[in-house]
Amino acid sequence: MDMNLTDRDKQIIKDHIDRGEPLPPKYKVMLFADAPEVELIWQGKTSEVTSVVLPFQSIEQIDEPRAETMSGKTLDLFATDSVSGRQSGGWTNKLIWGDNKLVLSSLKNGPIRREIEAAGGLKLIYIDPPFDVGADFSVNLDVGDETLTKEPSLIEELAYRDTWGRGTDSYLAMMYERLKLMRNLLSDDGSLYVHCDWRVNSSIRLILDEIFGENKFRNELAWKRTSARSDSHTFNHIHDTIYFYTKSDALNFTTQYVQYDQSYVKTAYRNVEEDTGRRYTLSDLMAAGTRQGSSGMPWRGIDPNARGNHWKFQTEKLDELDQEGRIVWPKKVGGVPRYKRYFDEMKGLPLQSIWTDVHPVTSQSAERLNYATQKPEIFLERIIKASSNEGDLVADFFCGSGTTLAVAEKLGRKWIGCDLGRFAIHTTRKRLIGVQRELKAKGHPYRSFEILNLGKYERQYFVGINPNLPEEQRRAQTIQKEEQYLSLILAAYKAERLSQMPPFHGKKAGTAVVVGPIDAPVTLIQVNEIIDECRRKQISKVDVLGFEFEMGLKPVVQDEARQKGVSLSLKYIPKDVFDKRAVERGQVQFYDVAYVEVRPKVKKDKVTVTLTDFGVFYRQDDLDSLGEKLKPGGSKVTVDEGQVVKILKDKSGKITREVLTKKWTDWIDYWAVDFDYENRPEVIRIVEDGNERDVWTGNYIFENEWQSYRTRKDRNLELTSGEHTYEKPGRYKIAVKVIDIFGNDTTKVVEVRL
Repeated sequence: MDMNLTDRDKQIIKDHIDRGEPLPPKYKVMLFADAPEVELIWQGKTSEVTSVVLPFQSIEQIDEPRAETMSGKTLDLFATDSVSGRQSGGWTNKLIWGDNKLVLSSLKNGPIRREIEAAGGLKLIYIDPPFDVGADFSVNLDVGDETLTKEPSLIEELAYRDTWGRGTDSYLAMMYERLKLMRNLLSDDGSLYVHCDWRVNSSIRLILDEIFGENKFRNELAWKRTSARSDSHTFNHIHDTIYFYTKSDALNFTTQYVQYDQSYVKTAYRNVEEDTGRRYTLSDLMAAGTRQGSSGMPWRGIDPNARGNHWKFQTEKLDELDQEGRIVWPKKVGGVPRYKRYFDEMKGLPLQSIWTDVHPVTSQSAERLNYATQKPEIFLERIIKASSNEGDLVADFFCGSGTTLAVAEKLGRKWIGCDLGRFAIHTTRKRLIGVQRELKAKGHPYRSFEILNLGKYERQYFVGINPNLPEEQRRAQTIQKEEQYLSLILAAYKAERLSQMPPFHGKKAGTAVVVGPIDAPVTLIQVNEIIDECRRKQISKVDVLGFEFEMGLKPVVQDEARQKGVSLSLKYIPKDVFDKRAVERGQVQFYDVAYVEVRPKVKKDKVTVTLTDFGVFYRQDDLDSLGEKLKPGGSKVTVDEGQVVKILKDKSGKITREVLTKKWTDWIDYWAVDFDYENRPEVIRIVEDGNERDVWTGNYIFENEWQSYRTRKDRNLELTSGEHTYEKPGRYKIAVKVIDIFGNDTTKVVEVRL
């Protein structure tokens, strides 16, 4: 904007505005000379992008079959430890649980950025963000012969609903910030593919043009995802749109091919069959010669001036092709000869921008994972092959059931995946272990992967504590925010605040309530202090609320509390407490910590672990209310008091209850063993005052050495682990992680002595 306006200029502009008249061209130029010709504007649009850097915490390291050799195959994609066979160097793939805005900002601005650059930079991002304002993010789970609909957690549901809180405005704000972060994270020759549908494609295109530049737009792909739909009011929507952009003019692209269909063959080659008796030919002599001007010498009666046929041919090559029967000669002098090729010699038809040959994942598809937004693997295979090479790093920040990551692993790419949903992370973990097993069976190399989150740092961010402050300032801010934090948790738990009664923070009916710290697990020492204080103050019941609990704490501490006359309950604080609306509506549910029992068996230097018991305490619906809502003859599968139950209402209105989880193993979807827990301390890299330093969190990384899990095809579950051999005698801690059908995990630690 030109601010050199005279007082007279300003008065003229004001007069035109007051009269509601258009400004003269002179003043338009002066005021808006630098304004973009086209710009997308919406309520609350801002160019601000978060720059927060949160340390990533490693939940789990998965290197499933690495303890075994690979039949002499060289794992040349990465370094391995010569003793254990585990990956010891190079890039480790990353599956991240958390808000992708915080994840993207932390990847972009934090220490992992150097790892990304060392891995060659991020070459490809594919995303399939939510684009349906009425989308249902529930997941169907198989329980025996019945289907249980797992409702999304409120933090998951409301996070997506917030995307549409102000309609398109809030959706565009969500996408705008994330796409700007993604562009910055891409390498200079990187590509972005954004999957959307008719609801938002026009707005997404404008956002992408603004962020990447119109000249970086490469393709609009149309995927025909279904054959027909029934809607008499419109032309039916049967395709999705995928926008393909690059960060710069540097284009890393490999043409993909599809087979010629029969109609193309019959149309293109029908007139050749009479001359050659063969069907598969192409009218293309370019492969046999090089082009030249009209002075080229004729050969075998070919007139160089006839029909634009200006060629100088390599005579020896043509003789060879002619002897092989590869040349189809024209019947008339001066006609154009043709070079004959066969289908098995050709790559096929170059892939175009309309895809009609990729079928969606149906209920009968072998790769189906009961995930509503799951995309077929062949779909991602085309994109990954087109815009990346083997060994390149690709990412999906709305990874869902993990299709992008699974295909990337199969194609020898490195990857990063992220999702807000705990169940999505669990589904992807199982899927990727399956891919590891497939590759191992074929003798192909594969990479280990780790599951990360932002843990306590994400929780600090949610309550307004700046994680980038120096530790002393952060501690002061933590104290300042503590009262707000306690009030928030107690309100969500529907408990009354208590003052001047440490360590108790509130009470609910006749039960005292203690709220655990926001940035650390509740420890055995803390709980023992609470129990002792209960005895001194003659409190018989106490609920301890925490985001995390020290591993193996529950069975020990509850038995000890009971012996001292205290009824102790440990309950998880859900992320939902950070959503004000959820708290106001009373929708936040606190669940008891699940329990797991295991039995190790030691035989000389070998150990196996048997899973002996498991219990949960979930509740998903109010059964009375649910029964009233059912129509006569209707039924609904839900969860109540740690059991999956089927509620039925007969035609007379009578309501009955059938328990579907007949035994404790019905609740288990997956379990895994780390035979040498505490072998790998969890060290994170934090940034303070612009300086980085490594800090031990006090926890250990769970190294997934053995696991058994259910799949859609195989519902069986092994209850005894494989045999593990220790190299030397001593005391070892074994960690067992159990994941239930909802995707929630519980860990038990036991000690063995060899």
